[in-house]
Amino acid sequence: MDRLLDQIDSPSDLKKIPIPELPKLAEEIRQEMITVLSKNGGHLGPNLGVVELTLALHYVFDVPKDNFVFDVSHQAYVHKILTGRKNRFHTIRQPGGISGFMCREESEYDCYGAGHAGTALSAALGMAVGRDRRGGKEHVIALCGDAAFTCGITFEALNNIASTTQRLIVILNDNEWSIDKNVGAIASYFNKIVTNPAYSYLRDRVEKVLEKWPGKNVLKVARKAEEAFKSLLWPSVIFEELGLTYHGPIDGHDIPRLISTFEFLKNQEYPVLLHVITQKGRGFPPALEKQKKFHGLGPYNPITGETPTSPRKTYSEVFAETMIKLADMNRNVVAITAAMPNGTALDKFQPKFPDRYFDVGIAEEHAVIFAAGLATKGFKPYCAIYSTFLQRAYDPIIHDVCLQKLPVVFCLDRGGLSGDDGPTHHGLFDVAYLRTVPNITIMHPKDEDELADMLFTAMHHPGPVAIRYPRGTGSGVAVKEQPELIPIGRAEVLQHGREVAIFGLGVMIEMAKELAARFEELGYSAALINPRTVKPFDRGTLEFFARHVELVVTIEDHVLAGGFGSLVLEELQQLGLRTPVVRIGWPDQFIEHGKVDILRKKYGLTVENALEQSLKILKGSKAGGHLEIA
Repeated sequence: MDRLLDQIDSPSDLKKIPIPELPKLAEEIRQEMITVLSKNGGHLGPNLGVVELTLALHYVFDVPKDNFVFDVSHQAYVHKILTGRKNRFHTIRQPGGISGFMCREESEYDCYGAGHAGTALSAALGMAVGRDRRGGKEHVIALCGDAAFTCGITFEALNNIASTTQRLIVILNDNEWSIDKNVGAIASYFNKIVTNPAYSYLRDRVEKVLEKWPGKNVLKVARKAEEAFKSLLWPSVIFEELGLTYHGPIDGHDIPRLISTFEFLKNQEYPVLLHVITQKGRGFPPALEKQKKFHGLGPYNPITGETPTSPRKTYSEVFAETMIKLADMNRNVVAITAAMPNGTALDKFQPKFPDRYFDVGIAEEHAVIFAAGLATKGFKPYCAIYSTFLQRAYDPIIHDVCLQKLPVVFCLDRGGLSGDDGPTHHGLFDVAYLRTVPNITIMHPKDEDELADMLFTAMHHPGPVAIRYPRGTGSGVAVKEQPELIPIGRAEVLQHGREVAIFGLGVMIEMAKELAARFEELGYSAALINPRTVKPFDRGTLEFFARHVELVVTIEDHVLAGGFGSLVLEELQQLGLRTPVVRIGWPDQFIEHGKVDILRKKYGLTVENALEQSLKILKGSKAGGHLEIA
């Protein structure tokens, strides 16, 4: 039997399909996603939950004239399939393929790119106001998960909507999950709305009226009656108080009802919020049973949902296991995450120390200031936040932690390239944005055991500390039972050499080792140095080698601008030394998604490129030529 999905190459094709056949199309789309993502990996659970919702939106509205703004946008796979990218969907998150997030450069249907939570309402409001100012008639629809309402930015936007525009549609996609189960008062508030028996009765009565007396006038009267009764049930519904007329909750998998509701909402001349209840992972039993796992994952078995296992631990797991050791040693150690207990592996810590574990929701600024407050009371907060997400809390890092010299430890998971997730998730800027801040210590371990030592060292340090470590599994180095103190500000010389000094930051020490071996094969004596701490930097070790070698090479999983290599150049200038430097790192641009090895080769983070650049200088030196700094 021919698939309905094969008939769709644009949203206009979708509108030709009769509404009763749309549930069949929904199941075809689900199967397409399950099959493709089993090979590519991706955000399966969130997208399985919004199939019917996305179909209804495209059935009623007209993109790209109308604007769909997805919060985070990791739930936009169905949107991509319906907007001319169906035949390329198998390339999602692959090198040269389509992005796993909305991307303005990829399609005219992607009106706004995102990869972080909490941006949709502000962006959509800006679009609506821009439309109003130029007299446009298009609709702007913000699609937000319930977890986005734990973001401060979302509430900043809510505060402005009613006073700024008369037409905006906000969809609250309520599935009770972000990556992990949602927490806090907002999650409890949504649950009260959904489970209120009086409103459930009222909503059913309204539905029966609409079934008996179809038509726009009856629809308007019924909606007004619903709002009147609702105000009696909840005199202070938060959205109503903020100027948005609240509708719902409704079943987010009931396509006819979604379509009729959107048809009604598109004709309203006031800001509205539609509360939609969806089921994350719908249609794939393994994703329903393990919602955390299937939020975002690598390849899996499309029947059983099983994923390949690795004998090596991830850096996140080593972090969590070390945190448990530290908490056993020191009752003042506490762990904080911003809605990422699974991603940071703190879900291993929480059961053992529930009273010393805090998930503050998707609220990175609050997480940092909350940690600062705890630190003033004698606690030792370890704040585990992905490098890319900690960018959102830059001011609190400076103003609330470092200015006051408070002993907060920032654990920057995903420090470095994040591969398939792309530019919104690459942790390539943290060294640059942190090393300019006074009072902070910055460390980067070369392996799993050194990560444990750095976490232990941070527990004894009286000021702010940042420890960055990469995504994924380590090199398999065993972690000793008792971590040891590392001398802060002192590099580790792994190998001495007379002609070249190679500084490999963090896990890039492996590439540095390969480079050193290649130099030795060519007859050049190469020193190998593990910097360990970026700040304070070991100027003495740099000076020793810079005065005796012909070339310094730096290798980092970070942008070159403001990164570790830049720091080395600055230090050499301060020392008055002109030793040439070859810097290997990421260029001054946003790096696309793709496999790490492929991207490193494309952008020159390879032994071959480092060797080529180095030999030009070394050969020029032997020939008495001019020395350049690369």
